[in-house]
Amino acid sequence: MAEGLETTARPTDKVGRVLYCLSAGLALFGSFVIAAMAVTISANIIGRASLGASISGIIDLIELLTGTAVFAFLPYCQIMRENVIVDFVLTSAPTRVKTFCDAIGSLVFVVLGALLTWRLILGGVDMYKYNETFTTIGFPRWYSFPYAAFCMTLLIVVCIYTFGRSIAETRAARFFDDSLNS
Repeated sequence: MAEGLETTARPTDKVGRVLYCLSAGLALFGSFVIAAMAVTISANIIGRASLGASISGIIDLIELLTGTAVFAFLPYCQIMRENVIVDFVLTSAPTRVKTFCDAIGSLVFVVLGALLTWRLILGGVDMYKYNETFTTIGFPRWYSFPYAAFCMTLLIVVCIYTFGRSIAETRAARFFDDSLNS
């Protein structure tokens, strides 16, 4: 199913294409971060097993990389219609009901995204103000907050876009994406 969505769930309008490219690029970056995590964890395990030494601050590093990857995937999942899906409940529902539920889901995501972004910004400012660092590696915690706020801001914009798209689909009583009309 994901293969079909990859080629057909992409937005076709200009704004949607720009948001898709930004979201896809960010998701690609997130996949490289996950690959780096896998290499780092593997090196740590091999080093511990063969040399008896591990990478200092591995837990802090993995925490930082995990947050980086998670935030990178959120906008892409939303624009590809994969964040708020309850297929088993709406399988036999009319298209209008499905698109209306998509719109409500996007609206809820806008509100939650705005709240999280607001708190991320305030949290980052506090981390900067109090010069908080990761315990073992001494890396300042606030460095990751602007990136997270950027990802969340992109998510909010994507959610506003998907909300508008779902409202238009509800009015037209059809998905604009033909793969979802069946």
